[in-house]
Amino acid sequence: MSRVRWERMTEIPLLIAGIIFLFAYSWQVLAPPSTLLYDVMEWATIVVWVFFGVDYLVRLSLSQGKARWFVRNFFDFLVIALPPLRPLRLLRLVLLIRVFQRHAPVLVRNRILSYASLATVLLTYIAALAVLEAERPYGHITTFGDSIWWSLVTVTTVGYGDYSPVTAVGRTIAVGLMFGGIVLVGIVVGTLSSWIIETVTEDTEETLDETTAAVMELRDEVRQLRAAVEDQETAPDKTR
Repeated sequence: MSRVRWERMTEIPLLIAGIIFLFAYSWQVLAPPSTLLYDVMEWATIVVWVFFGVDYLVRLSLSQGKARWFVRNFFDFLVIALPPLRPLRLLRLVLLIRVFQRHAPVLVRNRILSYASLATVLLTYIAALAVLEAERPYGHITTFGDSIWWSLVTVTTVGYGDYSPVTAVGRTIAVGLMFGGIVLVGIVVGTLSSWIIETVTEDTEETLDETTAAVMELRDEVRQLRAAVEDQETAPDKTR
């Protein structure tokens, strides 16, 4: 079996596993604490992590140039081999974005816009969950509303400063969110700007084409009128 075939076979299972991971982690952070449910969700995240690890090892074993593939996919290795910091485990959901990227619309602009939009929404939600878990026992971010507000103003680089992380993990998440927000929001804005400029350009070119066609028709009519006048002027000479 080739690596490409394996990736195609595991696209949907990876997507489902990522959604399960996101739901389980969200439940653990947002729902009221319950020993039984917490343990169930914890086992769900562990199973998904094992699945991601097996997928990574299989893709590595099926690659022809293993060293080059490992270097090109080093971030995937970091996602699997994360330290035991629970908030940072959410980086595994980057795999969701990569799977979605393969199914994005064919057009380049639609693909970029879809990819960047999904990545921005997912990054904002992930950062809100992660910073809430890291900051809730120590800082001022104690509710999901506070964390999602902080995540939104941070990813857009607005930074009101009404909420700010105080723990090392929270600040690490903030740095990653800032850099990710600059890139992703810039991509979305740039893509929309490109679409607007192209739309205006297409309208201008269409108007120009219509004007050119009208001028050509008018020139043909002038030529016909000139020919008719010349025929009338030469008609008396022919009768003589």
